[in-house]
Amino acid sequence: MSEPVRAADTPYAVSVEAGKSYFWCACGKSSRQPFCDGSHKDSQFSPVKYAATDTKTVYFCGCKSTTKQPLCDGSHSK
Repeated sequence: MSEPVRAADTPYAVSVEAGKSYFWCACGKSSRQPFCDGSHKDSQFSPVKYAATDTKTVYFCGCKSTTKQPLCDGSHSK
């Protein structure tokens, strides 16, 4: 299994809206980080759905190494 591309060294702060779904890029190749643009095609990666239950700011992983996909768990600082 290949490793994802590290898209950023820090998380992406995103204001999400309750009731909406967001699709996080797991491969790291999207030009619309932190969201999927289909760049994972022909790879083993798939976008990860995040369903917002509240309107708030969340932190999507930028390094693609989080164990809590799609949200940041601090892996970028290790």
